[in-house]
Amino acid sequence: MEKFNEIISMIDGWVWGIPLIVIILATGIYLTIRTGLIQVLHLPRALKFIVKKEDLGDGKKSGDVSSFASLCTALSATIGTGNIVGVATAIAAGGPGALFWMLIAAFFGMATKYAEGLLSVKYRIADKDGKMLGGPFYYIENGMGKRWKWLAKLFAFFGAGAGLLGIGTITQVNGITSAVGNFFDPDKSFCINILGQDVSIYVVIAGLIITLAVALVVIGGIKRISSVASVVVPFMAVIYVIFCLMVICCNITAIPGAIAQIFVGAFNPGAVTGGLVGSFFIAMQTGIARGIFSNESGLGSAPIAAAAAQTREPVRQGLVSMTGTFIDTIVICTMTGLTIILTGAWQVDGLKGVAITTRAFQDGLWFLPKEVPTFILMICLVFFAFTTILGWDYYGEKCLEYLTNQSRGAVIGYRILYIAAVLIGPYLTVEAVWNIADIFNGMMAFPNLIALLALGGIVAKETKDYLRRMKEDPRLR
Repeated sequence: MEKFNEIISMIDGWVWGIPLIVIILATGIYLTIRTGLIQVLHLPRALKFIVKKEDLGDGKKSGDVSSFASLCTALSATIGTGNIVGVATAIAAGGPGALFWMLIAAFFGMATKYAEGLLSVKYRIADKDGKMLGGPFYYIENGMGKRWKWLAKLFAFFGAGAGLLGIGTITQVNGITSAVGNFFDPDKSFCINILGQDVSIYVVIAGLIITLAVALVVIGGIKRISSVASVVVPFMAVIYVIFCLMVICCNITAIPGAIAQIFVGAFNPGAVTGGLVGSFFIAMQTGIARGIFSNESGLGSAPIAAAAAQTREPVRQGLVSMTGTFIDTIVICTMTGLTIILTGAWQVDGLKGVAITTRAFQDGLWFLPKEVPTFILMICLVFFAFTTILGWDYYGEKCLEYLTNQSRGAVIGYRILYIAAVLIGPYLTVEAVWNIADIFNGMMAFPNLIALLALGGIVAKETKDYLRRMKEDPRLR
């Protein structure tokens, strides 16, 4: 297993090397320029569009679910362990400066996510049953031309793999069961041997319950997944942010020092960590990698959900999609990062992953019994990760449908394998889990980023046209 971990880590280093980091940031910067700083000038309008229903004219639906439901589906797949475990992992590896690079990636990633949502709606198609099909594979094939279909197939292959073996199953259920095990059996007093390792019985029980719940929901497709996400995601996000704010307020005097650590650590990690943790490149690499893992800007996953939105305006859906990165990383990940830095939990020896965030909540809310913040964090993590599992099943199925020309049998087979991956996820090591997820994320990103750069002119043209029409037609505002 140790040799396997070394190989996976080496591959991860190749995939998430300087070239991909440069391409991701360059794409975001390029789209920010082409769209006229869309993520700043039109963020208020984008936030309004989340809840404001679009006037569809003759009343005919142009999509499968509402824009709000499609956003919640996308958020269900993004707000997960990346917000709680991923932030802690990045700060532990690269120091507080990793949070700075997460935010930089998110800022430019908002323009990337905007372009993804816009292109997904513009180039989507309807199947024989009237359901919308869209995502990178369709804007690659229909936007770049049929000769690029191989690139669309490549994205779909890596997308299905990312859902099955990376971001969709293993990392999420591993985070859930670790949180449950740490709460109910921190000393591992009740263990059984599975795959040569002692595993808490609570981890086993949690894994089985999550597997059963996933199996019951995924058979309902996009409508059932979006209906669950529309309730769970907003509620749990608000609860989590409230408790993060409580930690921040209880440690408000330490905020200036924490902000200084973040900015200094972004460019000179040794000055903050004493040379014990990270380097400039590690801070940048882990920050950007975990940021992309969390908000998925550039990966091409969110536009698959955006394509199902009931809208006739690609730009409008692009704006709605853009808010996903803002909510996920600039709000929620920042909250998590601040709690970890303010309390110094990232400096405690022997803590990894969710244990770091748990320690931050315990120390930050010192006036409460430790069991209270630990339980709250566990519940948030469980629901965030659970909805992520659901969202990525939908993404993976759509990728597989594209690869197999809408084969129903292939989708059923994928669901079975997906459920099986959730079942075995709790028993894989944390390091291998995150590295595998990073690899699939990176491989997904390459085809999608190529398409975004190639279609940047279309994004700019559509944006300019919509903003012109918006001035003339109040219904578009």
